[in-house]
Amino acid sequence: MKKTTLFYLLRLPLAVSMFGHGAVRLPKLDGFSTWMVETMTESAIPTFLIIPFSYALPIVEFGIGLLMLLSIQVKYALVAGLMVMSLLILGSCSIENWGAVGAQLVHAVYFGLLLFAQDYSNIPKK
Repeated sequence: MKKTTLFYLLRLPLAVSMFGHGAVRLPKLDGFSTWMVETMTESAIPTFLIIPFSYALPIVEFGIGLLMLLSIQVKYALVAGLMVMSLLILGSCSIENWGAVGAQLVHAVYFGLLLFAQDYSNIPKK
């Protein structure tokens, strides 16, 4: 199997996860934002930061997933994914949602391993 095909297949589950997270939230963006603001009421993060993040998150998730699925700017999508996961982990820690932190850490490790694999192989840096 070619390395590029293998790399695509390895990133496919993560791409589908990010694409799916964004795709299901986009049609109900206002409801998702309301849910996130309510969920974060106990957080030290101010609401004026949570509201724009809650509207941007589904768009960014959808975009990262789409870029990875279409093999466009994959390295930048992986870096963006790590940044998004870091922000989500910060938010989850701020409300002590340790279950979400675990899932987000798994995504972050997956993003990191794919980034490492792409940087240290002869896989095209599309």
